[in-house]
Amino acid sequence: MGKHKSWVWAMVVLAALLPLVLDIKYYIHLAVLAMVWAMVAQGANFIQGYTGYVSIVQGGFMGVGAYASTLLAMRLGLPVWISLFVAPVITGVVALVAGYPSLRVKGHYFAIVTMAYNMVIFIVLINAIDITGGESGISRIPPPPGFSVGGVTVDFSNRSHYYYLMLAALVATSLVAAWIVRSRIGRTWQAIRQNENYAEALGISCARYKLAAFIASALYAGFAGALYAHYVGFINPSPFSVDASMNAILAVILGGSGTLVGPLVGAGLVVALPELLRVAETFRFIAYGVLLILAMVYFPRGLVPMAAALWARLRRGAGR
Repeated sequence: MGKHKSWVWAMVVLAALLPLVLDIKYYIHLAVLAMVWAMVAQGANFIQGYTGYVSIVQGGFMGVGAYASTLLAMRLGLPVWISLFVAPVITGVVALVAGYPSLRVKGHYFAIVTMAYNMVIFIVLINAIDITGGESGISRIPPPPGFSVGGVTVDFSNRSHYYYLMLAALVATSLVAAWIVRSRIGRTWQAIRQNENYAEALGISCARYKLAAFIASALYAGFAGALYAHYVGFINPSPFSVDASMNAILAVILGGSGTLVGPLVGAGLVVALPELLRVAETFRFIAYGVLLILAMVYFPRGLVPMAAALWARLRRGAGR
């Protein structure tokens, strides 16, 4: 366990040094987006990886958080730092209202219901023009106010500075995720994933725990959406469609469903692969699709479990 923790913190230190190595601002921008999607995928992992239910509404919840924080800051005059934390709470309330009836259904029916919720959220964001600006969106969204520490000025309108804010937020959500999945709630989620009927026979209120996973996934997506809105400075409904929800699901599958590190790795791939394939021009989306299919066929457990199994095999071989 100690070695594992050391490895994790070493990765955090390397991530903190990244802006010092990447001189091109666009790469820093991609790194920020990867961390946003990592947070969304972390939330999806609660309901998908640990509870065993595929939820196709993470993109919608991300949109709720983005618009909630934006409107709280710009229309109600709430300080940005406060709106960033109120937005996920609002998203959680939306998830509570939506999840209570929908979690009575199981399997593929649940996935269909949540996809319908994402479509409803998307349609509302487009048509509530007086509130959301419709397809034109909302611009000039302020970043969090900066501050000075020891003569060093922190300005979150600077991409490199926002990178560190996003990194700190991701480390915090990762620590919370690790605590949750190792708690009684996390163990119960895994019991539901293994055999929901058996869990119910043991007296576990599966509906209550599934609702908790659904709300937790929404809190993470809402927080990520709020951070995204104040980073890019402009939002419209486009980034919060069903496609966004599919990207979150894909990140969990690629990285490793039901693992703590998997969603982080998967999110990095979801952001990086389309950029790396730009050289293919017209065929890049075809190439992207083919690579994803190959990854899911040959690495069905995800890259992180596969890498862990390979490393264990190499260690056993070296010990002989």
